[in-house]
Amino acid sequence: MATKAADMLIARRADTRARADFATWKMLAKLNGFSALPTEAQSFLESYRQLLARMTEADASEATIQLMYKSYYAEMGGSGAPPEIPSRASEPATDTGNVTAFRRPPPRPKPAASGSGPATKPRLPVALIFACLAVVYVGIRYYWR
Repeated sequence: MATKAADMLIARRADTRARADFATWKMLAKLNGFSALPTEAQSFLESYRQLLARMTEADASEATIQLMYKSYYAEMGGSGAPPEIPSRASEPATDTGNVTAFRRPPPRPKPAASGSGPATKPRLPVALIFACLAVVYVGIRYYWR
């Protein structure tokens, strides 16, 4: 049985939403915010606690996410049974090449302080510029008298 592209798009969105919601709800529950969660979240977290009593944390999390995924798939308008999305917990952590590692740019070479290079501009000291401005100001004042 072939799955339509629209259903696969809905399936990916439902899976992503289920994983994000579960992580958020789980963190809020750990921060004593369980009572502030919506009833849907509370029911999923209750089923997670029940699963946690029978299996490992990773397996209970994945089972709860799959329940949420199926619920979200139907809610988002997916037709029929939700397609199988590979479990992220069972996949080996391999680099798929889609992520670029952060690298610092190479340091820029500093210009030579000797001033012998063609890229360096001749620099006038601030005192010389101030002295020239003072001479111009005095000359203008003397001229107007």
